Amino acid sequence: MEAEEAAGNHRNDYSSKTVLSDTGKLELSIPRDRHARFDPVLIGKYRRRFAGFDDKIIALYARGMTTRELAEHVGELYGAEISPDLVSAVTEAVLEEVAAWQSRGLDSTYAIVFFDAIRVKIRNEGLVSNRAVYLAIGVRCSGHTEILGL
Repeated sequence: MEAEEAAGNHRNDYSSKTVLSDTGKLELSIPRDRHARFDPVLIGKYRRRFAGFDDKIIALYARGMTTRELAEHVGELYGAEISPDLVSAVTEAVLEEVAAWQSRGLDSTYAIVFFDAIRVKIRNEGLVSNRAVYLAIGVRCSGHTEILGL
C-alpha cells in the first residue's frame, strides 16, 4: 500500500457480528476499514442470516407451523432466538412470489389439461383436518408441463 493510501487508514480493527446458520450461531470477526474498502462476500453487510436459513423457515412454515411455533423450534434446534416477527418477514417475501405466480399470464392453448387433488392436513383455529387441494396441470404443445392453478 502506498503511503498516501495508508494515511488516515490505520488503527483498523475488527468488529464482531453474530450470524445465524444451519448449525447455530456463529460469532464472526469482520475487518474494519476506515476508508470502507472492505466488502464482505459470503455474508453481505448488514446481513445476519445465511441464505439457506430462510429456506428452512419457509419449509417449516409451509408444513403448517405457526410463527411462534417456528420461532420456538428454531430455538430448540439451533440455540438461536428468533422472533415471530422475523418469521413473518421471511414468509412475507414468499407471499409476494405467490401473488406474482397467481397473476402470471397463461398460454391460450394446452395440449392436455389434468385435474387432480392432493389431500393435505390444514390447521384451522387450533384443529387439524384433512382437506383437498385441487390442482390444474397443463401440458404445453412443446411437451413441458406447468401447474396452472391450485
